[in-house]
Amino acid sequence: MTEKIYEQAPFLVKFEAKVLSCEKGKKGFDVILDRTAFYPEGGGQPYDTGTLGGAKVLEVHNREGEIVHTCDAPLEPGRTITGVIDWDRRFDLMQQHSGEHIVSGLAHQKFGCDNVGFHLGAERVTIDLNAELTPEDLIWLENAVNRYIWQDRPVRVTCPPPEELEKIPYRSKKALTGQVRLVEFPGADLCACCGTHVNTAGQAGPVKLLSCVKFRAGVRIELVCGGRTLDYLGEILGQNTQI
Repeated sequence: MTEKIYEQAPFLVKFEAKVLSCEKGKKGFDVILDRTAFYPEGGGQPYDTGTLGGAKVLEVHNREGEIVHTCDAPLEPGRTITGVIDWDRRFDLMQQHSGEHIVSGLAHQKFGCDNVGFHLGAERVTIDLNAELTPEDLIWLENAVNRYIWQDRPVRVTCPPPEELEKIPYRSKKALTGQVRLVEFPGADLCACCGTHVNTAGQAGPVKLLSCVKFRAGVRIELVCGGRTLDYLGEILGQNTQI
């Protein structure tokens, strides 16, 4: 099994690893390492990109328990290589995913609703909640999220033993067995999650809720976090100056 460096060190950009195998695949060369800092697509979060031994990492997926790096060039098995994460992409995804947790957690606390769908797109994040929210509710939620972010509280990541886990009220879309990784934003959210997150809440913000539409039995909220919020405000300012 590949050691998952990203679970313990999400801010690590550069690492060394041994190539265990390399095979020609449909989209490039599929490489398996003894350890990796590249996050494989999963849990609503896209995969990391970057380079391995000079080869571009195009995609990263978890296939039958193995983390497979699809590269644009072959890598020699047995060789020790240097991996470099595309940090701008990784940090952006961490900001969006962490912001989503804070929004979902505070919405759950205040309105008793569950996050039943999450998509982290290239420009926007969407969250599906199984309850209807009023415009006043959304104002409260956005203000509460950003007030929490200003506190800049540390994020906690734990893997409790089964006897402790069964006593912990964490969010999860389905029943889980085996080792469960919990990501906690103290006072805002506690959720089972395999993704990468910021170290403190302040690194995720600011958060802006862009829209809210009726979706199935609840609503779909569109939002941006961190750097995407600044980009969005820049776009709005540019549009206004052209009028």
